[in-house]
Amino acid sequence: MSSGVDAIVQAEKLLQIALMLPCAAVIGWLIGVWADKHFHQSWIAITGIVFGAVSGLVFVIRMALTAERGTRNDTSAKNGARGGPTDSQN
Repeated sequence: MSSGVDAIVQAEKLLQIALMLPCAAVIGWLIGVWADKHFHQSWIAITGIVFGAVSGLVFVIRMALTAERGTRNDTSAKNGARGGPTDSQN
């Protein structure tokens, strides 16, 4: 039963990763369009898209690394792996 729940939680994390980048770019674009109209400029929307995409990409990379670390820790715990000679401090 818990392995099914774990699979659903993992799928939800991956779905969150997949949606974060486009959502961040759209939010940056919307803020840029608002700033364009407010300040009577025409370049801020493009900057908003770039800023949103970069911030979304940073978040996606952090989430992917966290998910990968969690998967690696779960796998080693299930296999009963212990620290080797490189993990001990002599």
